Amino acid sequence: MQFFERLFAETRTERDAFIATPVIQRALRQGVPAGMYIAFLGQAYHHVRHTCRLLGTAVARCTDRDQRYINALLEYIEEERGHEEWILDDIRALGGDAEAVRAGQGDLPCRLMVAYVYYAIEHVSPYAMLGMVHVLEGMSAALATAAAGTLKTALGIQDGRGFSYLGSHGSLDQEHVAFFRDLVNGIDDSIAQEAIIETARVVYKLYADMFSTIEARHAAVSHAA
Repeated sequence: MQFFERLFAETRTERDAFIATPVIQRALRQGVPAGMYIAFLGQAYHHVRHTCRLLGTAVARCTDRDQRYINALLEYIEEERGHEEWILDDIRALGGDAEAVRAGQGDLPCRLMVAYVYYAIEHVSPYAMLGMVHVLEGMSAALATAAAGTLKTALGIQDGRGFSYLGSHGSLDQEHVAFFRDLVNGIDDSIAQEAIIETARVVYKLYADMFSTIEARHAAVSHAA
């Protein structure tokens, strides 16, 4: 079994739990209100803005023996640069307050997710970054296109307004997943492999918590109104 297959198999429980998160299922089946989608974009901004920094941190923790991995990280940095601004543009297009999002911070699950990956890169292995990539890129490729279509219909949006980030990641990340598969299959160090698997498990849980927190806040506001 190649490592990509092992990674997929050993994170199946966490992945299935993430997909089964009620708000994820709701978004896929019938969409969600505009306020919840804007809230998701706000949380996405607060983890995506760290992507290049996390990748750079991983590069800094590598050794000369990791040159293949370093080259992949540097390429990935160039591809990901500026994606957080796409999210702010989408928020503006939907009538949200992009500058308030920029000046704020993510909800606790989002902050914990980012903080854990920084910790894992610094104190476990620079390869831990690939655990986060596995979850965020993999889920984007698997769910983003389907979710975008359902959300557009629910919100009555006919064009791509407000969906540049979600739509692009549904298509772009198909290529990223293939690139990721080839990269991880070349990793044979057991410590690096375990760091990737454990980070993916943690990120699946915290990413699901991020969506659940959005749903809970929306329900509380709706009930109060």
